[in-house]
Amino acid sequence: MSKVVGIDLGTTNSLVAFAAGGTPEVIADESGDTLLPSIVSVDEQHTFHVGREAQRRLLTDPTRTVYSVKRFMGRGFEDVQDEQRWFPFKVSGEAGDVVHIHLGETELTPPEISACVLRELKRRAEQFFMKAGDFDPEVAAAVITVPAYFNDAQRTATRDAGRLAGLEVLRIINEPTAACLAYGLDKRRQGTIAVYDLGGGTFDISILKVEDGVFQVLSTNGDTHLGGDDIDRVLVEIVAADLGIDPATQAEAVQAVRKAVIQAKWDLSDFDETDIELDRVPGSDRSYRRHITRSEFESLIAPIVARTLQPCRRAIEDAGLTAQQVDAVVLVGGSTRTPIVRREVEKLFGRAPYTDLNPDEIVAIGAAVQADILVSGRREMLLLDVTPLSLGIETMGGIVSKIILRNSTIPASGSEMFTSFVDNQTAVDIHILQGEREMAADNRSLGRFKLRGIPPMPAGLPRIQVRFQIDANGILSVSAHELRTGVEQAIEVKPSYGMLLESFEHAQEDVNARMLIEVRNEAETILAATEKTLRRPDFAEIAAARLAPGEVGAIHAAVAEVKAVMTQDDRDVIQARSTALNDATKHLAEVMMNWTVQAALAGRSADDVAAQGR
Repeated sequence: MSKVVGIDLGTTNSLVAFAAGGTPEVIADESGDTLLPSIVSVDEQHTFHVGREAQRRLLTDPTRTVYSVKRFMGRGFEDVQDEQRWFPFKVSGEAGDVVHIHLGETELTPPEISACVLRELKRRAEQFFMKAGDFDPEVAAAVITVPAYFNDAQRTATRDAGRLAGLEVLRIINEPTAACLAYGLDKRRQGTIAVYDLGGGTFDISILKVEDGVFQVLSTNGDTHLGGDDIDRVLVEIVAADLGIDPATQAEAVQAVRKAVIQAKWDLSDFDETDIELDRVPGSDRSYRRHITRSEFESLIAPIVARTLQPCRRAIEDAGLTAQQVDAVVLVGGSTRTPIVRREVEKLFGRAPYTDLNPDEIVAIGAAVQADILVSGRREMLLLDVTPLSLGIETMGGIVSKIILRNSTIPASGSEMFTSFVDNQTAVDIHILQGEREMAADNRSLGRFKLRGIPPMPAGLPRIQVRFQIDANGILSVSAHELRTGVEQAIEVKPSYGMLLESFEHAQEDVNARMLIEVRNEAETILAATEKTLRRPDFAEIAAARLAPGEVGAIHAAVAEVKAVMTQDDRDVIQARSTALNDATKHLAEVMMNWTVQAALAGRSADDVAAQGR
């Protein structure tokens, strides 16, 4: 079989590694550099530059150069428009559409740009095998890592990037899980491990249990839009304000500032103070120098570091543990070299984090280990990952019915029965959602499809089974099946785009909103059934013969009282009025049932009925 490599497709840098016989190695370029800057530039002759050369062009031709494209993967234009002024390249797109990035006259999507990085890593690996004397150096497949909190759209975009680069993506695995594989290979420990992964553009925390070579993810959490880029931007904004730089019109100056503040950030990991220094500010004859201490720097970025700690607490809670029950903490990502990050992680978990492995290389090493497991069939180590976000569909009233819950071990599947709400409904719209919020509008829409061809039936009679399946890559497929007729429709979810809101911040108001809608739905069901009975042509005859004087008037009054409160937001009032209507119609329901049965049996003997039953 052709070589299968492990790839860490990072926000700032990307790496490729290979494991032969279980021993992984990060592959370097001709100069011995293992890191490939995740930067792509297109010159005026439409030639593509990737890596170090593209990084140099950030200072000379920034509008034709893109960096941190991972922050755009699987995201919609509305997700990124607030921060685009700090990027030198132009970003465009319609609401709900994928982002388009303009590098001069060349327009590319984030997967197409990521494919350029992957192609360069593929070339680097093939050169490595060729120099080693391999007669078949082709790299045709890879295991690619993604942040654990990447949603379905972002995972699909990553898989698409691999395909565009000419790679069969055998598996997409979570970065913290890959790091744990590398850590387990090194230490062979048993116990519970927390992997804290703060990279250039994303943050993840995963809690894993390791036992006898089985790596089981207990929980995961994070933020796909939080990382070293945000730390850089804090300093960039300060220096830009000092110099009066407008990022919308002075792209070269912004990139020169960005390079200077990144160097200062690195210096402050080793020293107590440094200078942010520019010999010449592009577009002027000025130079710039600003002294900054580590304590000043840490006070500036403390809110960003604090944003990583709340997902850690949630992941610990979801795993059913306390911080003290975590046996080891592994740091991943270049941003974890920052001293304040290490201190805060140690304070949260009550133990010094494990830092023996290179935080830049550990994810690629783990990906190579997983690639070797898949190819060789070795089973000394088994990986049990989880889905980071709940999946479900929209139901009546715009609420979400969750079918697969977050932190479910993958591969995973789940199903639920639904029915129609309207008489003679011949099609049902299936709206697929991802997220933790109770209301459909507050979650990410993954797609829609229609189950058509349902024969006309009374509301509530169709039995529609909706089934979700997540494969080992975390990619979702959905099917809907009407059990009475056999009508079926299936879809592999293709991503749509939108903003996923913070579920935990709005948990109580979400529950209240859901309960209000459910109470309204129940009231509408009772109203519809009652009014349908009141409209029957023979209702007056039935009422005169079977109902007590004043009973019909009481039912009409109860109907009016329910209608009067349906638009209110007080669910207790709606519940009370609908309960009163239900109580008022109990005798009517019994009367209607008896009347219907008597009408059906009129003129027939007991023998006739028994014969029909046989």
